[in-house]
Amino acid sequence: MKMILRNASGQENIRDMRFSVLEDPNPDVGDKSLIIFDTPADISGTALLSHAKILEADDQWVFLPEDEKIKRISSKNKSGSFFSSEFAYEDFTAQELNKYKYNYLRQEPCPNAAELTCDVVERFPLYERSGYARQIAWVDTTYFQSRKIDFYNRRDSLMKSLDFLDYKQYEDKYWRPQLMKMQNHQTGKSTDLVYGPYSFNNGLSENDFVKGVLETLY
Repeated sequence: MKMILRNASGQENIRDMRFSVLEDPNPDVGDKSLIIFDTPADISGTALLSHAKILEADDQWVFLPEDEKIKRISSKNKSGSFFSSEFAYEDFTAQELNKYKYNYLRQEPCPNAAELTCDVVERFPLYERSGYARQIAWVDTTYFQSRKIDFYNRRDSLMKSLDFLDYKQYEDKYWRPQLMKMQNHQTGKSTDLVYGPYSFNNGLSENDFVKGVLETLY
């Protein structure tokens, strides 16, 4: 997986990373994820462990190899930039359905896939310390895939847009985007997440997503 940071002038900074997810089928229990950076050298070994919650603050810890320390991310800092990218820490936790209240808006052609029809839904984070006042989400009515999300900050100004592109099916049942593009409308900066190859049913368990896993990265 690659993260491509792009400034307003188009200059790029590329990072390689690994991303593992443990999905929980219970809608009232959040998923768990682990991100580990491999390159560039100055952040190699840096890791983020996330335990998504529904109505509470997500639990997140970051391992910083230069300090050999594990740092818990404060609930006040989850709206902050994730390692200079246009993604916030809270963007890297699962978007569980029960984390929001919803307002149906309309149907229209999908962004980035005009041949499909999208339901356009306004959603409001139930967690009061979210960095977002609301989000507008486009979900197609054929495959029920996310196509775009607009993020509005606490002042209710359009802050960022996330596009989901190039969906591909794996193992005849799992659809996943190959590219996610986050555009910051206020700074002109953007960040791409380029996925692949995906693999599923790898035998991961809860034990692979406990805080102690970060201690093995020392």
